[in-house]
Amino acid sequence: MNKKNEHIFKKYITSLLFVFLTVGYSIQIYAFTYFQDDIYQGSKNYNEYQGYVLDKESNKPLISASVSLKGTNISTVTNNEGGFLLKIPKNITDGKIVISHLGYKDQTTMLSSFGEKKLKIKLDLSVTQLSEINIDPKDPKIIMQEVFKRKGSNYFNENTIMTAFYRETIKKRRSYVSLSEAVIDIYKTPYESSKADIVKLFKARKSANYKKLDTLTLKLQGGPTTTLYIDVMKNPENVFTQEMLKLYQFSFGTSTKINDQYIYVIKFKQHSHIKEPLYYGTLYIDSKTLAMTKAVFSLNMEDQEEVSKMFVRKKPNNAKVNFTNASYAIDYKQKNGRWYYSYGQVDLTVKVNWKKKLFNSVYKLNVEMAITDWIKNTTNQTLKPKDRLKPSVVISDEASGFSDPEFWGKYNVIEPEKSIETAIKKIKKQLRKLN
Repeated sequence: MNKKNEHIFKKYITSLLFVFLTVGYSIQIYAFTYFQDDIYQGSKNYNEYQGYVLDKESNKPLISASVSLKGTNISTVTNNEGGFLLKIPKNITDGKIVISHLGYKDQTTMLSSFGEKKLKIKLDLSVTQLSEINIDPKDPKIIMQEVFKRKGSNYFNENTIMTAFYRETIKKRRSYVSLSEAVIDIYKTPYESSKADIVKLFKARKSANYKKLDTLTLKLQGGPTTTLYIDVMKNPENVFTQEMLKLYQFSFGTSTKINDQYIYVIKFKQHSHIKEPLYYGTLYIDSKTLAMTKAVFSLNMEDQEEVSKMFVRKKPNNAKVNFTNASYAIDYKQKNGRWYYSYGQVDLTVKVNWKKKLFNSVYKLNVEMAITDWIKNTTNQTLKPKDRLKPSVVISDEASGFSDPEFWGKYNVIEPEKSIETAIKKIKKQLRKLN
């Protein structure tokens, strides 16, 4: 690698450190309450609409499908079982729910269609005939350059305040050992602005079973800010800059559709002569406006030692820590011709080998955040430094919230999967025993 590329890579490495893992012994459990009183006062001022989103042909659940109330910014996403729960103000009774998923035709369902049982909504594939697509035979790298040049006209150009739901889980093999959830406010700046997005933690809860962690504490540093850093259109320096584009090889994949609009599928990976760990993955680009609508990518794990240096902040001397997976996904949603961050997910897998121990420990960390509502920040309202969530935060342990069935009140959240529900029930049972 020449000196110029080496400088680019060093800058890339610095900006890449948006996900930290702290590995070390823990002798105490911290417990803080970050949240203020919920607006929920015992009488619901909203209605709940529950259902599943499935593939019409296979009946398989559609994960991370967007479920939104038409004409508003109220939305949520489906979980790994295709399930969702959408909370809508009681004064809206004749609205429509719009369900969308990449590669499927949008479907609109009346609120009146929902009953006591969870509604099953089945989506049709949006069949793409390659002969119908007039793909410009440009170099995909040129398309990528245009994608970032046009972000000022394709993405939000106004300050907004977004409400989001955040969930963070840590699994040891198949068992959950840590659960964290939060509702946050994001003070998001225009996509062309160099100002960073600011986060306010409104309400949060956490519980960790340190016995199952074998006295080893894994803590994810960054919290909700982690999923904001992977907004590659807002923060291209973390993955793509005009200089960094030279480090990647781009190619066309099979095109698809979203909202009946053709989407370029562009695959990328680092050039073979570059040995340092970079990304590989797939980008989905609107063929008409050249706006990025979705990105799915992973970190090259071939150099395990270098990857571990990037992620591990602290570890016991008698432990060797290797990352076997670091995957990221982000979805954008369109409103009035402009795109904005809608959903982000981070998946990490770490293996801990102990000296003089026969078996290793494997942990899976998952972070996901969904924008559930937003308004324009017309007065350019901001937060005082003391109210801002620091990028170095580790969401503290707060188990009591899991015992409250109405903890989230009116806020839209990502419906928990059955395995997470089971883990929460166990937490509640443990709390009852303690009481």
